[in-house]
Amino acid sequence: MISRYFPGARRAFKTLNEQEILALAISSEEDDGRIYRAYADGLRQEYPASASVFDAMAEEENEHRARLIALHKERFGDNIALLRREHVRGYYERKPDWLVRPLSLEKTRSMAQTMEHQAEQFYLAAAKQTSNADTRKLLGDLALAEAGHGNLAQQLSAELTPPSVQEEEANKEHKQFLLTYVQPGLAGLMDGSISTLAPIFAAAFATGRTWDTFLIGLSASIGAGISMGFTEAAHDDGVLTGRGSPIKRGLASGIMTTLGGLGHALPYLIPNFKIATTIAIAVVVIELLLITWIQNRYLDTPWGRAMFQVILGGSLVFAAGILIGHA
Repeated sequence: MISRYFPGARRAFKTLNEQEILALAISSEEDDGRIYRAYADGLRQEYPASASVFDAMAEEENEHRARLIALHKERFGDNIALLRREHVRGYYERKPDWLVRPLSLEKTRSMAQTMEHQAEQFYLAAAKQTSNADTRKLLGDLALAEAGHGNLAQQLSAELTPPSVQEEEANKEHKQFLLTYVQPGLAGLMDGSISTLAPIFAAAFATGRTWDTFLIGLSASIGAGISMGFTEAAHDDGVLTGRGSPIKRGLASGIMTTLGGLGHALPYLIPNFKIATTIAIAVVVIELLLITWIQNRYLDTPWGRAMFQVILGGSLVFAAGILIGHA
């Protein structure tokens, strides 16, 4: 643990001897095999075909580990030194993205390619640093194997995830993205942008004071954001509906609600009332157009219907705020 914060406590790679290089390679293959298993487990429920690709890659890593252990036993005996990647200065590290749920298909495949490239570079450097013929040959063979893993992954993907399966998994991932982030975020943006129109503009036209209007808009936006966030997270745990993590949905809804309200509250930081109000109205128009675009882009709502719904609702609330402010 200390070595993470004090790089001087780590060993330089060039100071490792042959036995230590083998020990480092063994622990790295063990870790990578477990990571591939974790990727497979994280994808298995939603994307079983892609999970089988990572299962096969984990088996490959296990075979590499077995070959390294066999050579270590032959050269140095059964006692393998405890040397891990975090003990070596400048050695690549693995970010624990396999702990994130749900796993992204594209990100997971990209990380796997990065892992194989890093492992290839390690074996090439390790082979240059050893003089024993058997060790050098094995390390060179493993470098070639890691370089070929990209082709292996593509081959396995072609065999285990044909285009029809990949399209199905991509559609499923896109649908999950919509359910977890887009729908809650859009609901929050609509609520924040539209529901705060009345209190903000009522305060603006009733008082004529920009600072008071800003404070009312700030409190309304934050209050609405907290309310929407907790409501979204508490009313559905996502287990039965498949809408994903309630925390992620709550954050998406709460943050977008707050931003929607702040958009037309922030202009009232400008002391000049007319300028502030003109900018606030322009921001409202942009917010309504943004909501319309999101509905059309992600939810396939026709432009005409989306614009009618959003502009009608926004206009009614905006008019209510002005009328109340002039009362």
